[in-house]
Amino acid sequence: MSKKKYTLVKSDTVTTWDGRKLFRIKAAVAIAALGIAKGDLGGYIEGEANLSQVSGNAWVYGDAWVSGNARVYGNARVYGNARVYGDAWVSGDAQVSGDAWVSGNARVYGDAWVSGDARVYGNAWVYGDARIYGNARVSGDARIYGDARVYGNARIYGNAWVSGNARVSGDARVYGKITVATRSDGYTFLIAVTPDGPRIIAGCRYFTFDEARAHWTETRGGTQLGEESLALVDHLERMAKICGFIEPVVGEEA
Repeated sequence: MSKKKYTLVKSDTVTTWDGRKLFRIKAAVAIAALGIAKGDLGGYIEGEANLSQVSGNAWVYGDAWVSGNARVYGNARVYGNARVYGDAWVSGDAQVSGDAWVSGNARVYGDAWVSGDARVYGNAWVYGDARIYGNARVSGDARIYGDARVYGNARIYGNAWVSGNARVSGDARVYGKITVATRSDGYTFLIAVTPDGPRIIAGCRYFTFDEARAHWTETRGGTQLGEESLALVDHLERMAKICGFIEPVVGEEA
């Protein structure tokens, strides 16, 4: 069996809000891939089940906590004041940092990052090269993957799937199905089911169909990109009708 990579420092503990005692970790060997020397201190875990011991280069840094049945393994890293708890898993080359929390049955893996004050919980999965940051919330059975970015105060929940090069930001609320279309300059348009009905999401913009047409007529009227924008809005409106999500979807926001 390979040598264990860390020990628990029994004299350096913190107590979680639910009364669990966590122990700071200390490198028992050098981890060259992470620039960690033998004896370097890491973050806090409840027990060895929380952080892989003999495989991969997973690590918990600083004042980060991992507790409950949560697992950090592979080459995943948890930094800063991040919290991973409940039955959550962070694996692959994923990173959780800042003041982000990953909890419940959430999964963060691949090369995904969760940072800032973001929260990922419920049964949500974040993977691929996806990034969740700012004050964003991802919950329910949501799936965020590919090169998707969710940030600002955006909320993704229910059965929503966000993928590809999609960007969801600002105060957007996405509850269910999403269809994506891209302009020739790479600018991405989404049609998403929200508690307010279908909305066009493009960058920080969050429009009804009529609002979207008015905006791109005013800002891009008479240009190729303007014509493309209006064509994509028409296309997405037709797709919304075909897919049956023109009417508002009523659901409990996470």
